[in-house]
Amino acid sequence: MRDIAVFSGSAHPELATEICAHLGVPLHPARVQRFANDCLEVQLQANCRERDVFLIQPLVRPVQENLVELLLMLDAARGASAARTTVVMPHYAYARSDKKDAPRISLGGRLVADLLVAAGASRVLAMTLHSPQVHGFFGVPVDHLHALRELAAHFRQYDLSNTTVVSPDLGNAKEASHFARLLGVRVAAGAKQRFAEDRVSISSVIGDVADRDVIVLDDEIARGSTVIELLDRLRELNVRSIRVACTHGLFSGGALKRIGDQPDVLEIVCTNTVPIPVEERVPKLRILSIAPALAEAMRRIHDGESVSALFEPTGPGLSG
Repeated sequence: MRDIAVFSGSAHPELATEICAHLGVPLHPARVQRFANDCLEVQLQANCRERDVFLIQPLVRPVQENLVELLLMLDAARGASAARTTVVMPHYAYARSDKKDAPRISLGGRLVADLLVAAGASRVLAMTLHSPQVHGFFGVPVDHLHALRELAAHFRQYDLSNTTVVSPDLGNAKEASHFARLLGVRVAAGAKQRFAEDRVSISSVIGDVADRDVIVLDDEIARGSTVIELLDRLRELNVRSIRVACTHGLFSGGALKRIGDQPDVLEIVCTNTVPIPVEERVPKLRILSIAPALAEAMRRIHDGESVSALFEPTGPGLSG
């Protein structure tokens, strides 16, 4: 792949290295320096002039540090006369700030999207945004991928003849429905109400889950309060077994251990969009790689080929 230059920020260099291995291109170094006044400076240490530049940086903890670093990388690429700069953002933390649900509240999802474009982003490659409208916050083209294929490939190793996919809420029900069709199984959803960031209530589960094997599917798990609440409802409905799956395994505040300590949870499955420290992992955790999918999308963007044709969900009742 000629005329391509790939750089990684500090957020997830392991994922960037794996992506470049699939592409067969080097991961070029980027120097990040912190001055005495706590300001950052970024230098891209490879030629960018008239090249197709890709900057790999998920917005993960510490989110603000990684965001500023990404903005500086974009500015450096623009100043170095890059022909096009694509932000590869496997996790967009501010996607949760997608609506005005209280007076005088900030809309961080749109603001950060504006900042990325103002800093020099020509295109964005994202994975499983929190809600569909976030796609429209960007004033540049966005290729929005999902990890349903990778998750489905993992779960096909099991007997799914008595399985139901359960979404914790109706907002994620469409993705859960797509996932269920990929596996050829039933789908159900929880009726959730959120009172605070860490306090939710699920009054009921809509769908057939009694005496069935359940896969709980969410786009991301942070504190885990929603999953824990859903597990209580599923136990009341006498499910046979429980597995938990998500794309973004944020697992803040000990959530991974809390879920892993649930005796009836057989497995916790996520992807590597977010780095999970080795010391925080639990025996039930399975991490799937989305590096091949991101690498293929980057290759198609570089070659001017269709990305949506490759990553649309396929399966019974779905078009490719």
